[in-house]
Amino acid sequence: MSRAPDSLPAVKVAIVTESFLPRVNGVTGSVCRVLEYLAAHGHEALVVAPGPAPGSYAGAPVEPVRGVALPFYPTFAVGVPTRRVTAALRGFAPDVVHLASPLVLGASGLAAARRLDVPAVAVFQTDVAGFARRYGLRGTGPAIWWWLRRLHGRADLTLAPSSPVLAELERRGVPRLAHWGRGVDRRRFHPSHRSERLRARLSPDGRAIVGFVGRLAAEKRPEMLTRLVGVPGARVVVVGDGPEEERLRRRMPDAVFTGFRTGTELSELVASFDVFVHTGADDTFCQAVQEALASGVPVVAAAAGGPLDLVRPGVNGLLYAPDDGTGLRAAVHTLVDDARTRRRMSAQAVESVRGRDWETVCGGLMDHYRALVHGTAERRAESAA
Repeated sequence: MSRAPDSLPAVKVAIVTESFLPRVNGVTGSVCRVLEYLAAHGHEALVVAPGPAPGSYAGAPVEPVRGVALPFYPTFAVGVPTRRVTAALRGFAPDVVHLASPLVLGASGLAAARRLDVPAVAVFQTDVAGFARRYGLRGTGPAIWWWLRRLHGRADLTLAPSSPVLAELERRGVPRLAHWGRGVDRRRFHPSHRSERLRARLSPDGRAIVGFVGRLAAEKRPEMLTRLVGVPGARVVVVGDGPEEERLRRRMPDAVFTGFRTGTELSELVASFDVFVHTGADDTFCQAVQEALASGVPVVAAAAGGPLDLVRPGVNGLLYAPDDGTGLRAAVHTLVDDARTRRRMSAQAVESVRGRDWETVCGGLMDHYRALVHGTAERRAESAA
């Protein structure tokens, strides 16, 4: 076997993911960063994902399978179970199987790993029960959690992105848990991208820019933004698109809607905010919050899920009770009204994400991979003895 640049044996990783390009979301983003890390360090990878999908990414071939959108979450398409998963993994002969946000296709990946006697790492990343509730499918939570507990209970290890999620999985009876957070690209998201020209265009009268980045759909609760209408001294800027956009435009006539943005445009927008607002309450991590902090922007977020690990009240932002629109408005008003506090929090926001680059975070993931591979090798040797 070839050697990785760190002088440890290279690892072959099969990633079975419920979401991949061209769909852009947290699951896709983290899978792409892992693939880039594996390629940079001399490891091999294979991706099995719902189609349509690119033929390869970061040198890793992509095996597409048929995908179907969830009825309550149309932008999240899951792969249909198929024997092609086992065939693809058998041909690749992985050392470890990485299940990204397993739900349906992930179950096929787990079954294939069992048939091939390969360890499986399940990455819990999507609060499916929470999303179903937001889309009006009340009463489905117990059935969804039953399935997720069964699925993750068969994995060799389940990785949780934040301490609140880790605690929830423990409470739900999911065994063999560990923490694995998410990295942030500190070149793309950095205070140096702040643009005074862009700020003048977004807020020509000099009002503080209060920004939101995310999909304008039920799971992100963008209707909470309407509580910011009329906050003195604030200009609300909404970055993203989705089915709630037209309704929000009608209710927020003074807000700026930029539509979906990515790349350099997104980097400049986020760094040019004075305050970043997050309205979701079902985020297992919340990469948008971490990107805002890396950009030096204080964050106001709901005190639920991933943001509880990221936002330190009074240090790099403020938290509000998840369903308290009045609390959200008060927190935003506090920061808009106090430029000195914003400047202090800005410096501390950047400091709070130090050491969370993707290189470091993916290095931790490799430690989990290697521990499982080593354990499997020891078990096989004992069986052969």
